[in-house]
Amino acid sequence: MSQHYDYLIIGSGIIGLAVAFEIKRKTPSARVLIIDKEESEAAHASGRNSGVLHAGFYYTADSLKAQFTVAGNRTMKQYCCQHSIPVNLCGKLVVAQNEKELEQLYELERRGKRNGAKVEIVDEYKAHEIEPNVRTFKKALYSPDTASVDPKLVCAALRKDLTAQGVGFFFGTKYLGHSENVARTTAGEFDAGKIINCAGLYADKIAKDFGFGKQYTIIPFKGIYWKYTKNKTDVRVNIYPVPNLKNPFLGVHFTKTASGEIKIGPTAIPAFWRENYERLANFSFAEFVEICAREAHLFAANSFGFRDLAFEEMKKYNKRYMVDLASRMVRHIDPDGFMEHTLPGIRAQLLDTRNRHLVQDFVVEGDRQSVHVLNAVSPAFTCAFPFALYLVERYDVTA
Repeated sequence: MSQHYDYLIIGSGIIGLAVAFEIKRKTPSARVLIIDKEESEAAHASGRNSGVLHAGFYYTADSLKAQFTVAGNRTMKQYCCQHSIPVNLCGKLVVAQNEKELEQLYELERRGKRNGAKVEIVDEYKAHEIEPNVRTFKKALYSPDTASVDPKLVCAALRKDLTAQGVGFFFGTKYLGHSENVARTTAGEFDAGKIINCAGLYADKIAKDFGFGKQYTIIPFKGIYWKYTKNKTDVRVNIYPVPNLKNPFLGVHFTKTASGEIKIGPTAIPAFWRENYERLANFSFAEFVEICAREAHLFAANSFGFRDLAFEEMKKYNKRYMVDLASRMVRHIDPDGFMEHTLPGIRAQLLDTRNRHLVQDFVVEGDRQSVHVLNAVSPAFTCAFPFALYLVERYDVTA
């Protein structure tokens, strides 16, 4: 016999947890179940990301990312405050290397102001007051609202909140398929009024099982950070380079964590299977064949500059190369101070197979039976609460 729920959420990352939070906020009596193939919440991207709360100046005004980041920054800080979760209100400087990048700084400022973000262009003297160790070309973009949290603490608090509100959790439970509104899993069958797919790296696979996301596939990219073990004082704010706005990656940067530690990264190295974290762990031959074939086509055509990106990112397996990139943004840093790397993460980046372009914005498809979050990469953690509210309202989740 199947068990009945009003809402079945697949995936206990930050988006799945936030969607359940918004459902219970709007309809406290709703029966909600979250299933996850892992043994605890936030086992993948949500628990392995940098923890940076972005401020909303990278994104074009017509994007969902622009719509949700400013509000998400504020609501995530409020949630952390209410639950005594530390927030490092360190801010961010985006620095330029030359005249061309200086022009891009002004574009970021324009985007930020259109999006309602608090940003300003400062001269190098003001930048040095904010961060004495920073190095920039004439100007820098200052974002005082950028902050850092511990993503695992946030997700653990959400799980505790949801459990107290009657939300069920089935861990070690893998989605196998569905028939109408009955989901088949390794823990049995679940009859749900609506199925909400927040499965991250496998969201495209599940979506296709429901007839959605036909023109999309996930291309995984591995993110590696190196921790500065010498001290916590050589850098006191987040320091980022000017990004290439044609792709969704922000480049190697300095991050100040919630606990004040310093790290550099991430990489955006093309991965060869979806959970390609360390060596052959979680190896899937079928995924290896499928993803390598896809990446070979992208490489041959240099779609969205994939070949150039792959060559550049593979260099970052060399720690010294990453340290050299980061060192360009500061006056001094000890190259031998980076002695540990943090847990690697995998970015579940959506590719549009029609034009072979990486999808920049959030993508959601669905109907009255199911909803599928196909692309929820950075700044999805920052945007989690308003993005979840959008899903609830836009797709009549509580209807």
